[in-house]
Amino acid sequence: MALFRRKSDIEEPETTTHSPVSPDEHEAQVPERGPYDADILGERGNRLDLGALWLPGREGLEVRMEVDKKTQRVTGVAIKHNDSILQLQAFAAPKRSGLWDEIRSEIGASITQQGGTVDDVPGTFGRELLVKLPVKLKDGQQGIQPARFVGFDGPRWFLRGVFSGRAAFDPAAAAPLEDIFAHTAVVRGQEPRAPRDLLELTLPGRPTARATTGQGQPALNPLRRGPEITEVR
Repeated sequence: MALFRRKSDIEEPETTTHSPVSPDEHEAQVPERGPYDADILGERGNRLDLGALWLPGREGLEVRMEVDKKTQRVTGVAIKHNDSILQLQAFAAPKRSGLWDEIRSEIGASITQQGGTVDDVPGTFGRELLVKLPVKLKDGQQGIQPARFVGFDGPRWFLRGVFSGRAAFDPAAAAPLEDIFAHTAVVRGQEPRAPRDLLELTLPGRPTARATTGQGQPALNPLRRGPEITEVR
């Protein structure tokens, strides 16, 4: 899917004057449930530092960084729990509007063109998409690939999650990964960025490289998913 951006779409950093905030006032500003903006959250706590994402630490999870083989760029993070996977990616967003309504429409149109079905339904984090894609299995039989797309519009960023495996259709299996999504913090940074620019992720323990904008920056592909588990039904 080709996504075009004008130079004027790149946001310039805002200059703001911050007044001192008392601990009680800061606590009141932090919502009970995220995803969170790292600037509002303040402390990383026990979250794993992945650059643009602070991932909450939980027992029994397997975390895998997704790396583009050509550029060696970290493009996403996949969290596995039993037979379920959540893939996370964060993107720059416009100052005054979110991306999720727009992205949901694009995903739905593309899935339908591929012969799949899409249900736009209310979910845990607002509107979400329940998707079923026809796939050809290794043995040649026809199967169904379920997926669940969720999105969250933050202040000048957008976090997208894709549930696959059992979490795509089983609420009990999805619950531990929903907890991860709800407690993830996004580090937007102050650099000027075009909407849909991928926010820089890094491998644990490595310094964050300053991301570029424009031609060197991959744009949001709303259909890109991480590792998948096919459910034949």
